[in-house]
Amino acid sequence: MSHDRAPRRRTPRRTLLAAGTLAAALALTACSSDSNGKSGGGGDTNFVTNTGGISTVAKGERKPIHTLAGQTLDGKRLDVADLKGKVVVLNVWGSWCPPCRAEAPHFAKVAADMKAKGVEFVGLNTRDSDTSKGLAFEDEFGVPYPSLFDPTGKLILSGFPKGSMNPQAIPSTIVLDKDGKIAARSLMALDEAKLRSMIEPLVAEK
Repeated sequence: MSHDRAPRRRTPRRTLLAAGTLAAALALTACSSDSNGKSGGGGDTNFVTNTGGISTVAKGERKPIHTLAGQTLDGKRLDVADLKGKVVVLNVWGSWCPPCRAEAPHFAKVAADMKAKGVEFVGLNTRDSDTSKGLAFEDEFGVPYPSLFDPTGKLILSGFPKGSMNPQAIPSTIVLDKDGKIAARSLMALDEAKLRSMIEPLVAEK
């Protein structure tokens, strides 16, 4: 007696490639529980963070970011291109990430202090399953600036050119100069002094 089996569905190769690309991109969004680069987990991540220091790019060698636009945690539309002419600090974070929580008070303070100097902060909230977690994080730490909601990392993947100093960890911080080009990057949690050291030289640029 034979049993008919339903034909197996094949996942299109294009879909598999896209999923693989996105997974590779999210491999760069790992979170460390300490300063020694050990994985702290969080969300569904099981990656190991890169705890490299602060890198900078000479003015003539900087690359512009690609389109970085979408919905913020509070449902508003934000396009980083609209901030051209100002120094822009992009911070990749997740509410589940211990180093993100450690650096959040420093970011909130520096953002408030430097807004009058033409510095804008934008968060990239990733690996949170819904906006309520990110909004609770912002409320807890008094974050005064918006964050784009990027749960799957698609904005991170598409927003930065290959070969540039793109974000490769959670937390990561990218600072854009007044022309919208990548000028500095950190792949670790920052305190106030280190964060200011990335921003102030760009504020002073003519």
